[in-house]
Amino acid sequence: MFFHLKQYGKLNGHVILSDLNRELIECFVEVRDRVEDIIQHLTTYRNEKEFYYTIRAFSPSSAVEKAARFIYLNRTSFNGIYRVNLNGVYNVPYGFKPYNVLFDYDNLRNASLLLQGAQIISQDFQSSLKSVKEGDLVFLDPPYTVAHDNNGFIKYNQKIFAWEDQHRLVETIKDIVKKGAYFILTNAAHPSIDEIFTPCGTKTELKRFSVIGGKQAKRELKGEYVFSNLNHDRGESIL
Repeated sequence: MFFHLKQYGKLNGHVILSDLNRELIECFVEVRDRVEDIIQHLTTYRNEKEFYYTIRAFSPSSAVEKAARFIYLNRTSFNGIYRVNLNGVYNVPYGFKPYNVLFDYDNLRNASLLLQGAQIISQDFQSSLKSVKEGDLVFLDPPYTVAHDNNGFIKYNQKIFAWEDQHRLVETIKDIVKKGAYFILTNAAHPSIDEIFTPCGTKTELKRFSVIGGKQAKRELKGEYVFSNLNHDRGESIL
């Protein structure tokens, strides 16, 4: 959402990007501040199974190396999933992706340019949103945790974003609306999500192909909800 709005000149004020995943945030900071150093490291990386597991087991000491490792693992892992074990160690297997070009360096450079001036922090969403004021736009994309679901990926989400956190998010959105700010929230298309978030704004249901699953898994259409208070008073679609 940030990159889309930024490249089309739709963001004119101060921008804050926040996520609880510290590795992700540190990677964004390094892309913003030292993209050429990251690229220098990435040019030495290979899309090979043995090399992948070597890098996965590697614990870099510098922030630039950590960022390069994060980008490499995201690019070459199974489905680009970010998952860690109980000890916080990244454990996604090699993805066997036959790329013609492993990295798009011009795209990284463009991302660096767009990130200039953005405040990038790693915090819980409630802490990040305390400074929201009237007229601000808040985009929220939490892990798709729902109540009473047996899906394995949902169970993983539950470890990092519990059902109780969805309720905390509802209260935070109410505060955003009270301040006269605007929000866009993406979330799982599930009755439990519908029940607690629909009172906050207009709901739109979208469909997309799932990228999660094993080699034999079907890429089925999955539903997603988008909630927002943009144009809520007139009952218009936000899309």
